[in-house]
Amino acid sequence: MPGIGATMMFKYLAATILLSSATQAFSTVTKTDMASYLSTVPEGPPDAILGIAEAFKSCTDERKVNVCVGAYRDSTGKPWILPSVRKAEERLLADPTVNKEYAPIAGDAKYVDLALGFAYGAQADMTKIAGVQTLSGTGACRVGGHFLSKFVPKPEGMDKVPIYIPNPTWGNHIAIFNNCGMDVRRYRYYNSKTNRLDYDGLIEDLKEAPEGSVILLHACAHNPTGCDPTMDQWKDISDLIKSKKHHCFFDSAYQGFASGDAEADASALRLFVSEGHNVVLAQSFAKNFGLYGERTGTLSVVCNSLEERSAVLSQLKLIIRPMYSSPPIHGSSIVKTVLTDEELTAEYYDNCKEMATRINAMRVKLVEVLKEVGSEHDWSHVTEQIGMFAYTGMNSDMCDELTSKYSIFLTRDGRISLAGLNDGNIEYVAKAVHDVTAGKSITSS
Repeated sequence: MPGIGATMMFKYLAATILLSSATQAFSTVTKTDMASYLSTVPEGPPDAILGIAEAFKSCTDERKVNVCVGAYRDSTGKPWILPSVRKAEERLLADPTVNKEYAPIAGDAKYVDLALGFAYGAQADMTKIAGVQTLSGTGACRVGGHFLSKFVPKPEGMDKVPIYIPNPTWGNHIAIFNNCGMDVRRYRYYNSKTNRLDYDGLIEDLKEAPEGSVILLHACAHNPTGCDPTMDQWKDISDLIKSKKHHCFFDSAYQGFASGDAEADASALRLFVSEGHNVVLAQSFAKNFGLYGERTGTLSVVCNSLEERSAVLSQLKLIIRPMYSSPPIHGSSIVKTVLTDEELTAEYYDNCKEMATRINAMRVKLVEVLKEVGSEHDWSHVTEQIGMFAYTGMNSDMCDELTSKYSIFLTRDGRISLAGLNDGNIEYVAKAVHDVTAGKSITSS
């Protein structure tokens, strides 16, 4: 019996060793097979704007200037938290009833109502506007693009819904709407021969667009050009879009920040609503409230009835739920606190005007100093523009030289963020711009 037991034990140990070896081998093969696809993942290109910001941070040149990123800076070059926003935040922190519970899928309903009132105006019929809270303007564009891609009828012979975006536009628009499954097309917007709005080209391209296309419009302070249509031109654009049965998608990132007057900056949007367009609106509070990192925005759709509103809202929720489930609440709580208090609201409007006034002062001064340092170019297009940016007309070679020779960091399309200028660096920047543009054209032939 002991012999049999020893034999069985030997066989058991041998089997265990073999099984362990096989398991290790299988595990090694499985891990190798599972991980092998990672070696085929290509390196993605850096973001055009954020990559420049990183290069600025790593630059050791004491003269360096960042006129790239679209975020407000005060007269000392520092980020600025609006005093009204700071006060609202202090109230939230001191309120024992404030909690960190999940928001509903559509966000904080009171915040959404206030945000839409800010955009559409006190007289708008909010009962027919379906609105949801979003992850700032980027999230609003993404949710809106998904909705339009799913529900807008495709023009005859097309397998995707076409969306026409201005050329140029905010670079992220292209990737966002491509990822929504839309057919991203361009319409002329900026005439580099005159450094001004290409109104005739815009009208011609919208006329040629297939009937029922989606047309993306910047509500104010067009990024990157700063060139906005006049109200008469907006009226003509509205009429054309109606006649072609196009669908309007407004992106509003600068209301109040553009001119310092939030009501005036909403004029184009409100005109289109008054003329019966079923506007889709992406709204951001990054620039005008300084809530860049709070990701605070809305997406709204102007409907024709209560029934349409209910159906649209239900579909927006179905898009949001598997995408990010529900939005963050801190930024929206700040906006809600400001817009529900008369004193904070009044202070906010003053804060917003202060930002717009400083930006415009830098716009005017840049042109003045360019002339003082000897530039013979006509820079009047810069003073005619509006918003955070100056679209200078400089080409990519000039921009590259500004960075390599002077450590002035900007996008290669010649866009300068005026927020990055102040009394301490504007002469340095103007002299550098004069150096790289002297004797060369800042318009295309």
